[in-house]
Amino acid sequence: VQLQASGGGSVQTGGSLRLSCAASGRTGRINVMGWYRQAPGKQRELVATISRNGQNTLYADSVKGRFTISRDNAKIMVFLEMNGLKPEDTAVYYCTAVTSTQYWGQGTQVTVSS
Repeated sequence: VQLQASGGGSVQTGGSLRLSCAASGRTGRINVMGWYRQAPGKQRELVATISRNGQNTLYADSVKGRFTISRDNAKIMVFLEMNGLKPEDTAVYYCTAVTSTQYWGQGTQVTVSS
């Protein structure tokens, strides 16, 4: 499975961004999809995940109420709508897809300035 993320950029505090991630390759067994992020000098952390049927989502406490994860199984894509962005959201965001293995995209930079 290959994952290609896009949509990162630079915004001011309170701004919005929408990240997209397209999966290709052997995608038939993809179950959970999601997003993680890694800020400079910090460990990679979970942002949000979504189940195969889209019914179940999980969010980090720090993004609840501001970020929304969704997926399009026909296009094999996962999205992250980010609103109310804060400087502490600055990080490289990685999409992930899970079969019996966890796959990672290349990362997209999100920078939020105060």
